[in-house]
Amino acid sequence: MIICIGAGPGDHSYLTLRGAELIRNADVVAGFNAVVDVVRESIPATAEVVLMGYRDQVAQLDKVAAMHHAGKRCVVVFMGDIHFSGFQYLERVERACGHRVETLPGISSAQILASKARVCFDETTFITFHRRGDLEPFKRHLVNVLKDGRNAIVIPCPWDAARSFMPRHIATYLLQQGVDPSHPTEVWENLTRGDAEWHGVLSQCTELEVSDMSIMLIRTHSPMASQIEPPPAPESTP
Repeated sequence: MIICIGAGPGDHSYLTLRGAELIRNADVVAGFNAVVDVVRESIPATAEVVLMGYRDQVAQLDKVAAMHHAGKRCVVVFMGDIHFSGFQYLERVERACGHRVETLPGISSAQILASKARVCFDETTFITFHRRGDLEPFKRHLVNVLKDGRNAIVIPCPWDAARSFMPRHIATYLLQQGVDPSHPTEVWENLTRGDAEWHGVLSQCTELEVSDMSIMLIRTHSPMASQIEPPPAPESTP
């Protein structure tokens, strides 16, 4: 057995009950160091822990796949939700195994942000730049999202300087594309701990320095009006 689970946005209390059960019953628990640390208290003493980073993930996943094919119960943990910004990692797991694998969704930082910032996903588009490959299609999509009058929740790209696309880079790019500089903008760090949050407008974000553990909300200028039924008219007094 091998299953990939979303372990929540950096806080063990956001791990689902099913995810915790799978980890407690695992023979092998694998993942990036920071993610495994989140679920460490659920890992049984008998389990083998396979840690990895960006440089050795392919070799380490090959090791996990071999144990899976040998009949071990293997769990690969992801930060947040697999399908929000971890899909390329899922592809690497499946390439190592040679087949599709089961996935268990978790809670993502985008969901936590939507709750804290009180935005509706029906009126919001989620875009992640936390991925390898060409970012240009996703950049253009972000421009169109804002021009269409939707909110945007954005996960930045925090890698090396040549590829980094953090909130200040995102704001600069959007301004260069003619996006209105007065869009209300928020940047949140370490969401589950509430360490820091920044509020301003898009043009003020171009010099903002934040940590890798950040997520960005760019609000529409024209929030959609409520579509629930109007409140009842007050009764007239005689």
